[in-house]
Amino acid sequence: MDAEELIESIIRAFMFLAGILGNNWLAIRSLPGRKSGIRTNEVLFINLAVSNLITNYLVDLPDTMADFAGRWFLGETFCAVFRFCADLSKTSSIFSTFFISAYWHQKLVGSLKRGGAPVQLDSLCLVGCLLAGSWTVAVVFSIPHVFFVAVEGRNESKEDCVDVFPSAIARQTYEIFYLTLANALPVAGIVFASVQIVITLLRNKQRIQGHSSDATKEMVKDESKSTESRNDGVVSTVSGPGTSNDPKDSESLTHVYTGVPASSCPPEGLSGQSSPCNKETNRDSGAGAPPNPPKPSQIRAKPSQSSNTQVRAAKSVVAVAVVFLVCWLTHLLLRISNNITTSPMVVEVASYIAASYTCIIPYIFLYGVKKLSCSCKR
Repeated sequence: MDAEELIESIIRAFMFLAGILGNNWLAIRSLPGRKSGIRTNEVLFINLAVSNLITNYLVDLPDTMADFAGRWFLGETFCAVFRFCADLSKTSSIFSTFFISAYWHQKLVGSLKRGGAPVQLDSLCLVGCLLAGSWTVAVVFSIPHVFFVAVEGRNESKEDCVDVFPSAIARQTYEIFYLTLANALPVAGIVFASVQIVITLLRNKQRIQGHSSDATKEMVKDESKSTESRNDGVVSTVSGPGTSNDPKDSESLTHVYTGVPASSCPPEGLSGQSSPCNKETNRDSGAGAPPNPPKPSQIRAKPSQSSNTQVRAAKSVVAVAVVFLVCWLTHLLLRISNNITTSPMVVEVASYIAASYTCIIPYIFLYGVKKLSCSCKR
């Protein structure tokens, strides 16, 4: 094994370990706690993790071992299992990502537009039927790989597990149906749901900013009115008694302003009863100027915790959709080019693209639902 092949094998092994760790962690963290039942998003995450783990254990691991060995040494029987699991897990993973995107789009719209009303994908029965259908489609498209595979040698010393269809027309027909029904349609659904999520988030952000600006303007007006009323009261109070030098006038000035005669207020605590000055002052202060209005930050409604969680999860879905779209488009172009001109290098690059997707998205979803860190409380 030369240096280039060794580097490729090390990279593939690192991707395999990252995928094993991430998908197992996603499955474990999605298991329901002791005090709560299983929910739709947990079912979808577990299904996605299982789909990716099939790729990790039965596709990436044998491929990594073959890379280090320099040839396919697992036999033709396992070659059929290898090719079958490759398309099975990939198709199931695509549909799982589509269902997760649709679910969080519905939850986000239900939270921001309909006050958190239940959505259709909250039904475990419906989700179970959808997942069963997706696995059926995945099995149907994976069965041909059981019969049309072979171990072929690229040179004198290296062998690969490849698909061998009876004819070029059979291969092209299979690729057209597979890429259309099991790839293009769910990918279009993922893109549509992600675009709708982005639009909903932007509209909600603009709505919040509009409410905040309106509240700020109202508070500025109320504060200015309150300041003017207080200034008018002080001016009328000071100018009312006049500028007489008579001590009685001075005493009446104090009485008007504070509501308490200046010479009749004994210090508090000299008698057993509370001072009448305090009572009178409290009565007058209750009828005086209104308290300072709250700041705009105090009026602004704080979003609920569930709404923040749904927004964060929806953003993670958009991030997954971007990664998925890049990987899928690259993989699609490589498969189309491989149908035109068969190249072992193209097949190898396509397998790397698929492996990169399965080892990245678990961490994005775990971050989105705040389960990336370990927590002992379930």
